[in-house]
Amino acid sequence: MRYISTRGGMAPLPFCETVLMGLAPDGGLLLPERYPQIDRAMLDAWRGLGYAELAFEIIRLFADDIPADDLKGIVARAYRAETFGSEAITPVKRLHDGLAILELSNGPTLAFKDMAMQFLGQLFEYVLEKRGETLNILGATSGDTGSAAEYAMRGKRGIQVFMLSPDGKMSAFQRAQMYSLQDGNIHNIAIQGMFDDCQDIVKAVQNDHAFKAKHKIGTVNSINWARVVAQVVYYFHGYFRATASNDEKASFCVPSGNFGNVCAGHVARQMGLPIERLIVATNENDVLDEFFRTGRYAPRGSERTYVTSSPSMDISKASNFERFVFDLVGRDGETVKRLWAEVDAGGGFQLDAETMSRVRDAFGFVSGKSAHADRIATIRQVDAEDGVVVDTHTADGIKVARELRREGETVVCLETALPAKFAETIREALDRYPPRPAGFEALESLPQRVVTLPADAGQVKALIEKTLG
Repeated sequence: MRYISTRGGMAPLPFCETVLMGLAPDGGLLLPERYPQIDRAMLDAWRGLGYAELAFEIIRLFADDIPADDLKGIVARAYRAETFGSEAITPVKRLHDGLAILELSNGPTLAFKDMAMQFLGQLFEYVLEKRGETLNILGATSGDTGSAAEYAMRGKRGIQVFMLSPDGKMSAFQRAQMYSLQDGNIHNIAIQGMFDDCQDIVKAVQNDHAFKAKHKIGTVNSINWARVVAQVVYYFHGYFRATASNDEKASFCVPSGNFGNVCAGHVARQMGLPIERLIVATNENDVLDEFFRTGRYAPRGSERTYVTSSPSMDISKASNFERFVFDLVGRDGETVKRLWAEVDAGGGFQLDAETMSRVRDAFGFVSGKSAHADRIATIRQVDAEDGVVVDTHTADGIKVARELRREGETVVCLETALPAKFAETIREALDRYPPRPAGFEALESLPQRVVTLPADAGQVKALIEKTLG
């Protein structure tokens, strides 16, 4: 299995060569030359597997340059009941109307990002040890990637983490999760701007090839292919838990900002998992919903990105969307390069009606949006009818899923975080604070350590150089 760039300018590489890379040298994102194909016999054999066993079977199709015993060890260390609270790792619960919720937030930072990041932490340590190398991770977060990455990488040999976050734009809980970490290899940087500014800085540093090589810069954002691979696993696990047999189909509704989570669903569907539809749910920052409805993709810039009560989706420029468009345009790197040149110039692009019909018919994508009043109403409704408290992003997904669900369709909503991370909005909806898992009671009162910088890649690079000596 070898990997290529969405912009066509990179010679194919094996999996382990891509793990530390982040962006491809031509500025594109990595994808396999082909998606491994799953047949019915494989699905039947996998249906009864535990999570770590299933993860091994799926990931080894993408990472065939890691010896089987080594990969088994990596996934066994990543997906432990002690880390995720139960042997199920990602249980499924049903609401009264049959809507299924795939629980992805039982990890150490209470968000779905733990599902990939626990694997990535083990994988990085393995690859670096094999090579005798070190890695300096530069990441950007809108709220959950940062804490998941930092908790997965804290204390890891040969790894330093520099995490950018939008100053003042995350919940108090999210900030405290990150900034309270005192580990010597964790460095938090609050950027005066929005998440898109943070993400642009990461890409600018990734595209400074001399700086990247000198300082061994990698990334844990979902531009890292290994993260997407790890997320593919829970689509299979969720499908097996939400259906009675492999004769059935299921649809997945995914709250989406940076398109990484639903991109993993796209990969699973291309592999042959019986997914009927992929339902993209956005908040007020509805650039993706606009695309799926009209064919127009036009990121709005940080100055026109709304600050909302589902802050992890306050994103206008969806990095992983490029991977899907690469498949949509027949894996033509030159076309992708041209389209993203228009995006990078501050504009966008419009796809024709014929192409957009393939988005729905061949790839199964549809979308909807949710606003603050919608998520407050959904949180109240789910609490009243099912006795379940959901976070703001998951509420966006439930709202859109109920709006778009067809008669008889099995829909699985991907839970993205626990409600404790967004306590003020939950209190607005329910007139009470959500319960906190043990160990998080006084999180916001812990000492915090963070550096604030303007949205300037040069200043971030200077800080990295100074820190590394």
